[in-house]
Amino acid sequence: MIGALTAAQAMVAATARLRAAGVPDPARDARVLLAHAARIEASRVTLIAPEELSPEIAERYDQLIALRAIRIPVSHLLGEREFYGRRFRVSRDVLDPRPETEILIEAALSEPFDHLLDLGVGSGCILITLLAERTSASGVGTDLSEAACLQASANAVQHQVQSRAEILQSDWFGNIDGQYDLIVSNPPYISLSEMEELSPEVREHEPRMALTDEGDGLGAYRRIAAGVPDFLMPGGRLLVEIGPTQGPDVAALFQAAGLAHTRIIPDLDGRDRVVFARMPQ
Repeated sequence: MIGALTAAQAMVAATARLRAAGVPDPARDARVLLAHAARIEASRVTLIAPEELSPEIAERYDQLIALRAIRIPVSHLLGEREFYGRRFRVSRDVLDPRPETEILIEAALSEPFDHLLDLGVGSGCILITLLAERTSASGVGTDLSEAACLQASANAVQHQVQSRAEILQSDWFGNIDGQYDLIVSNPPYISLSEMEELSPEVREHEPRMALTDEGDGLGAYRRIAAGVPDFLMPGGRLLVEIGPTQGPDVAALFQAAGLAHTRIIPDLDGRDRVVFARMPQ
């Protein structure tokens, strides 16, 4: 256990411990976890740096660092992850919200929408963010995982959109009715052959069914392409997140399904990130 050290000394020791365990950016994680152990904002860690940690905080910090050293994700230790300026509760039952997905949010918000469908809702970060940003819209989120549906429902309540959000357990379009002017999805797109290349944080601690289709990584897009013509209004938009090499294949699937105006939207690093398509009028 980290002894009677100052906060600064404890952070130095924790950083060294995480670095030895192969954790990326150990200093950042040591700082964030100290703030969590001390129950303060991360921006205030500098203020307590000269102070000796209380035994309670030191023990809590030691436990957090020990868990991070075996590659438990920081978000799971904190119980939340920030996304598009809001904090979402997360657990090992849902995919961690990621900054790259904000590209899909920006694309979705570039045009008006009233009725939204989010396929594979997970934590609810996409559905809830879009409803929070468009207060006149309503939406449905589906997920095959009951635990994910419960997590999304809790986040909808936290962000006060529950009256406009319906969360359904469904295998893609299986339990869906009606039509929508915007359909979005961040489906499992990692191929089986790529799974071993993932970091331990992702491979061992995020839900496998949210990561891979156990095939070539395009299975979810085939399901979406097959079903979307029955649920997307004329002129409605489809936006899906993709892996950086999948843009042309996913665009081709959507074109073959009768969608038009397909285009690939890059992320801030210039990698293909979102495929857009529109239902012809």
